[in-house]
Amino acid sequence: MSQAICAAASDKKARDIVVMDMKNLMSSTDYFMVCSAPTATQVRAIADNIEEKMDEAGIHFNHKEGYREGEWVLLDYGDVVAHIFRQEAREYYALERLWGEAPLTPYED
Repeated sequence: MSQAICAAASDKKARDIVVMDMKNLMSSTDYFMVCSAPTATQVRAIADNIEEKMDEAGIHFNHKEGYREGEWVLLDYGDVVAHIFRQEAREYYALERLWGEAPLTPYED
């Protein structure tokens, strides 16, 4: 599922896509997918594409936050939580630093 979410983000030109392995750090999810975009409009487009591709696969999110503002959209798919940031918000919240113990895998097409 994390690879499908990464591919959907990549389709809309998401930047710096990484998968963080959260299995040994959280009980609520296995992976974070983190990516960024330069504008709120693109953040929403990435979120829309992830949602559309996952819906096509019959997988629906449990929770969605931040869509209207477009600074940080969170799509919770249970085993995978997608975090789509506007670049400045990603730098500010620094999830990769906050969860520095999580193994990180950059996504490549």
